[in-house]
Amino acid sequence: MRNASLVLGIIAGIIGMIVGFFGYGYTAAIEHFGEIEGVAEQVAHVDQVRVAAVLSPIFALAGGGMARARALPGGVLLLLSAAGMYFGFGFNVFTMFPICMAAVGGLLAIAAGKPDEEKTHF
Repeated sequence: MRNASLVLGIIAGIIGMIVGFFGYGYTAAIEHFGEIEGVAEQVAHVDQVRVAAVLSPIFALAGGGMARARALPGGVLLLLSAAGMYFGFGFNVFTMFPICMAAVGGLLAIAAGKPDEEKTHF
């Protein structure tokens, strides 16, 4: 389960970076060039999109990387990444895979215990 959460976290982080680049770039382009009515309009919460574009992929990559060694903090970071992408970008065709991958990876990491020990996460 730890290996699965590692792979899901890294894939979610990479796809999240692509979504984040476009999200941040879109808000910056509209800010710089101005709106085109009916075609390209600024989002309601620019800072929310920008924070999600930067932090969510980082949390997914860090959580995925931590999942093998420290499952509990890695799982929490993956769940924070999924929540950040959802609140920053919403659930749509571009974000459904990174959100679901980060969420499933986070749940798997939290549910995983060390294979050789009875105690989990410590």
